[in-house]
Amino acid sequence: YVCSTWGNNHFKTFDGDVYQFPGICEYNFVSDCREAYREFSVHIQRALNSNGHPEIQYILMKIKDIMVYLKPNLVVVDGRIVKTPYYSSGVLIESGEIYTKIYAKLGMVLMWNQQDALMVELDNKFNNHTCGLCGDYNGIPIYNEFIDGDVSYNSITYGNLQKISKPNAKCEDPDETQALPSCNKHRDECQRLLTSPAFADCRLRLNLEMYIQACMQDMCACNGKEDSFCLCSTISEYSRQCSHAGGRPGEWRTQNFC
Repeated sequence: YVCSTWGNNHFKTFDGDVYQFPGICEYNFVSDCREAYREFSVHIQRALNSNGHPEIQYILMKIKDIMVYLKPNLVVVDGRIVKTPYYSSGVLIESGEIYTKIYAKLGMVLMWNQQDALMVELDNKFNNHTCGLCGDYNGIPIYNEFIDGDVSYNSITYGNLQKISKPNAKCEDPDETQALPSCNKHRDECQRLLTSPAFADCRLRLNLEMYIQACMQDMCACNGKEDSFCLCSTISEYSRQCSHAGGRPGEWRTQNFC
C-alpha cells in the first residue's frame, strides 16, 4: 500500500483519498502512531521554488533510533553527511540522479524524486497504526481522516492538524475557508492525456478518475501557462503509480511534451 504526494500539493492517502493541501510548514507525512513504541516517522517541508511551484525542501525521517535528513543531492544520517549507497542497522539508502530511495527492514520503502514527488510504501502490519497526511491506513477512505466521530474536516483543516509545532517556525497555515475552483473545462484534455495509448496497461490498475481530477486542478492553477510542471506532474505520478502497481506505461514523454 502506497501513500504519495506530488505536483501541485496533491496527496493520496493509504486508503485512497486524494486531496490538495498547500501548506508550507513542516508536517507529519506518515508516522507510526502507537503509543508505546513508535517505529518510524516521516516529516516533510514544502516551499515554492523560483518558478513558483511547490517542491519538497527536505524530508526528516526517524527509523527506530536513526535520524535521516534528506535534501536534493544530500543525505545526512545522525548529523553526518553520508555517501550512498549507505547501509546501517536495517536501513539502506540509495541515491541516483533522480530518485532517492530508502528501504527499511521494519517494512517501509520511501522514494523521492528530489523535487515534488514522494511515495511511501508500508507493510500492512502498520494497518490502523499510522497518522499524518497519509491517514490512518485502516482501509476505509474518509473515515478518521475527513470524518472523525461527528466532526467532518475539509482537506485544509485536516492538513493543518498535521503541522509539527516548532517554536521559531515562521509559516502561515493555509486558509481553511478557501474553496477549490471548479475546473470542469479541463476535463476533456486531462482525460485525453491520461488515456493515451502509452497508458493502456494502467487503466485497470489505478483509479483513473482521481488522476483526472488532480490534472484538472493543475490546469486551473496554471491558468493556461504552458508550463511543464502544470501538465506533467500528475501524468508523471500516474506513470509512477502504474509501474508500482506492476503495469508497464509506454513512452509518453515526447520532444515537445514534458
